[in-house]
Amino acid sequence: MPNCYLASQSPRRRELLTQIGVDFTLVSVDVPEEKQANETALDYVERLAFDKSRAGAECYTDAPVLGSDTIVVLGEQVLEKPQSQEHAVQMLLALSGQTHQVMTAVAITLGERTECCYCISHVSFCDISEQEAIAYWQTGEPKDKAGSYGIQGLGAVFVKHLQGSYSAVVGLPLYETTQLLRSFNIPIWGK
Repeated sequence: MPNCYLASQSPRRRELLTQIGVDFTLVSVDVPEEKQANETALDYVERLAFDKSRAGAECYTDAPVLGSDTIVVLGEQVLEKPQSQEHAVQMLLALSGQTHQVMTAVAITLGERTECCYCISHVSFCDISEQEAIAYWQTGEPKDKAGSYGIQGLGAVFVKHLQGSYSAVVGLPLYETTQLLRSFNIPIWGK
């Protein structure tokens, strides 16, 4: 039996949990990722994390289930995963020369108990030309990433300054996640 379940298909979250030595098993959940009309960006990302952990906990009751989500926010606009090259280029050009927020929420559920935390980081981009945005899209990296970039990969060249948690921008805030894991007696570092 694992120490916990991870209700996420994100390879980055798997890598980050493995990095801190958490014994987990992946579970697949189907949670619609659609912002509601009057929902703030923070409420949205927290709800997604909560919904993912609760959905996993409905099927797996023998260990806690961790759910998480990351969104990119520019002003009041949530930038989801790109639907096309045109959409990705549009997002990257909107982020160009600007500072945006990356919000990551984490929730753990066991039975009726759910605990949730979040981390907000501020990321400043350099100026990006349309040609650079197109070339970046053609690498394939931005296709499944909120805001159309991955800070842990080739997209790092756009990041001029980061204030907050690097791991949260990647997809899982390790400090906050560790505190949650400990509150559920889930060992880190394999112990």
